[in-house]
Amino acid sequence: MRAHAGPGAPPVASPVASSKAGTGGTAQPGARDATGEAPGGVRSGTAGVPAGGAGVPSDTRGILNAGAARFRYTRHACHPDLAFFVEHHWIIRWRLDEPYEQRVVSHPSVNLVFQERGSCVAGVVTGDHREVLTGSGVVVGSRFHPAGFRPFLGAPLSTISGRFTPVSEIFGPGADAIVPAVLSARDEEAVRVVEEFLLARLPPRDPVAEEVARLVAGVLDDPGITRVDRLAALHGLSVRRLQRLFNDYVGVSPKWVIRRYRIHEAAERAGSGTDWPRLAAELGYSDQSHFVRDFRSVVGMSPAAYGRSLGRP
Repeated sequence: MRAHAGPGAPPVASPVASSKAGTGGTAQPGARDATGEAPGGVRSGTAGVPAGGAGVPSDTRGILNAGAARFRYTRHACHPDLAFFVEHHWIIRWRLDEPYEQRVVSHPSVNLVFQERGSCVAGVVTGDHREVLTGSGVVVGSRFHPAGFRPFLGAPLSTISGRFTPVSEIFGPGADAIVPAVLSARDEEAVRVVEEFLLARLPPRDPVAEEVARLVAGVLDDPGITRVDRLAALHGLSVRRLQRLFNDYVGVSPKWVIRRYRIHEAAERAGSGTDWPRLAAELGYSDQSHFVRDFRSVVGMSPAAYGRSLGRP
């Protein structure tokens, strides 16, 4: 399976994270930021709340317990010619005295990830995923809009969902050649190298991808959308047509997207005093126990336990 390779191609990891110190490993696509003395004066042990680069606002949605993160994460705006496909670039840097585990809860997006242990295209991760950061390091990634990687792949995104596919398998054997330049560069230069790589392989814009991206954005923007049939009706589609579009262009079902965004919303609004039955109802759960099961399966603890762990009202 190869991505579109444009003329003049050179010879060539957003996500939610809960964290704790004490195991061993590396960084994951979509993981938010790096710890340690990184550019910008973030020291080891300092909270790694995402910092927005030029034109990219800071956003902690999807990051569990962001205030306790021990890595530095920055987001960077993309080239205008990539903006149809790519939401933003992100860089994680860390320097740790002890291993640090994070739990990653993905968005419905594909990430292109450059890292020492093996660069990859990360499909939407539908299940539980944990990563451990050790020592010091850097990961540079590009998060595509939902449906934005479909034109690059030239195949249904469901074929790479839940997979971390080597970059060379999708972009060709020369793709790994840029990894040293990306990982050794300062942030702005790393982003430039990645953008040159993508611009040299730029596929034509796909109007269906644009339509699907609007469908996904509608779910994110309107918490009142809690059912697949409602989403389909709002856009004049049959449920079956909607399911096929999401399978092909997003890589997961519309039901998965709705539930994942609702869990993100619940985590964002969590605190020790949260009225969980009321919030569950607002997010479309008629049965609170169903909400608790969904939340626990993604976050790893009950909503109430997560709220208490944040140490905020």
